[in-house]
Amino acid sequence: MTLQDLRYLVALVDHGHFGRAAAACSISQPTLSMQIKKLEEQLGVTLFERTNRSVRVTPVAEEIVGRARQILTDVEAIISVGRSVSGPLVGAFSLGVIPTLGPYLLPWLVPALKKDYPELLLAVREDLTAHLMERLVSYRLDAALVALPVSDDRVASLPLFDEPFWFAEPKGHQPANAKVMREEDLRGRRLLLLTEGHCLRDQALAICGTTDRDADGDFRATSLETIRQMVAMGMGSTLLPAMACSAAHTQAITAHPLEAGIGRRVGLIWRRSYPRVRDLHLLAQTLRDHLPQSVNLV
Repeated sequence: MTLQDLRYLVALVDHGHFGRAAAACSISQPTLSMQIKKLEEQLGVTLFERTNRSVRVTPVAEEIVGRARQILTDVEAIISVGRSVSGPLVGAFSLGVIPTLGPYLLPWLVPALKKDYPELLLAVREDLTAHLMERLVSYRLDAALVALPVSDDRVASLPLFDEPFWFAEPKGHQPANAKVMREEDLRGRRLLLLTEGHCLRDQALAICGTTDRDADGDFRATSLETIRQMVAMGMGSTLLPAMACSAAHTQAITAHPLEAGIGRRVGLIWRRSYPRVRDLHLLAQTLRDHLPQSVNLV
């Protein structure tokens, strides 16, 4: 039995599906099935009841899984003790970030971290919140920068800053009212939005009171930069986070501020069992020390 076997076991319990668990562990489904079968043979018990549609944990497996989680947590703590001798934020650290934040935050955050902590070996993973959460709880990320709140008892969070939204439209279009737009001014507007799965899409739909079906017709974009270009070409309007809006100021786009409170809160999340919490707070402090003026510290 190896630590990797225990990680596979925990992943299968968390995902309840061989395919999803295999993807989370970056292995093939047959490999995961084989490793779980070997583990069952070694332990002499059946860990899972398998059907074509689901995987259920057997009663005897529940205690085994609980002990496996504790072992993995203890291993993390041992590694943390070793690293702490060399100082804070030393060695490998994997950080997740959502796609609507990464391109505008990482260009200044990564150099700041390298300057403050030159022995930090930072690995960045950009992905949707749901996928980052999967990697976090399966011990494949140390922490992630996402829009808050997140609903998962296994995860702790630290709010960092509030990022206002701006209304962006093609140059020459006149908004319906004053310079600062209110939430009611956005109701019912047809916006160019990101594809399903992006939290920013859900936030924009809620703010504008628009149904998912009527939001953007046949248009689907996977990045804010694509949407920005579509706006510049006169194909529609959108909501942009402040940092993305700062990067989008061109002669072809006009951006209007929204009333206070319309935006998102960004924070750092990590597993509650994560042993290097001090390092997380140091990372958060570096980020706070270099925030652009377009966002508000919390």
